[in-house]
Parts: sequence; structure tokens; C-alpha cells
Amino acid sequence: MADHANARRFIEAIPHSKALDMTLDDFSDGAAVISMPWAAHLVGDPATGVIHGGAVSALMDTACGAAVMSHASGPAGTATLSLRIDYFRPATPQQRITARAECYQVTRSVAFVRAIATDEDDSRPVAMATGSFAVERAKGANT
Repeated sequence: MADHANARRFIEAIPHSKALDMTLDDFSDGAAVISMPWAAHLVGDPATGVIHGGAVSALMDTACGAAVMSHASGPAGTATLSLRIDYFRPATPQQRITARAECYQVTRSVAFVRAIATDEDDSRPVAMATGSFAVERAKGANT
């Protein structure tokens, strides 16, 4: 069973998560939802006010890692091996961005995750991601 309090402490302890003001909104077996507010210092295009794609990438990567950590197989840690992000449209300026990630397969050493990022117009994705993450097992784990 996923430990929401430990997950929240984990996310809040990551310096870039704190810098981007990420919030753990939901955390369950193999899934995580993390959001971040629009902020002027994260804008990539001052003419339009659109948030930089790197901030969206960081949000999606963090949500994917949290989804791995919440998986029932109980990994002790994880690290990104690969993350492919397809951007569909710019996030709407001044709107919160939310990433929903699902860890759908875990092997002995690799977890596979997919995620979607939306802004407050939840009907149209900003980006989608697929990735693989290294799985660190606790000492003595037989998984």
C-alpha cells in the first residue's frame, strides 16, 4: 500500500520539486498525480507567457518517479533511464499544470510508466510521456 505521507516528504525533499512548487495531489498503488502552479520565473516565452517545456518535463519526470515509488512491488528507490515526452500544445498561461502518471509494469530492475500533463483545460493534453525507470530494491528483497 502506498504511503502518502512518505511520498509527500520525498517529493518536498527534492530541490527542483520545491523550486517548481510541486504538490503531490494523489498517490496510490502505481499511480501519482503532481501539479505545479504557473509562475513568471518559469516562463519560456515572455511574449506569450507560456511556461518553459523544461518545467513541464520536470513535472512529468517527477510524477513518473513517484508512480514507480508507489507501486505494490515496493521499490526502495528509482532513477530515470529514459523519458520520451510528446508536446501537443503550449500550456495556457496563468494556469496550474497537472501530471498524472501510471506505473503499468515492473520487472526485477526496470519499471515502465506513462503520463499525461494537462492544464486547467483538462480536455486537451499539453503533453504525454512514456518512460523507463531503474528500480532499486531494498536489501534482502526477493522481488
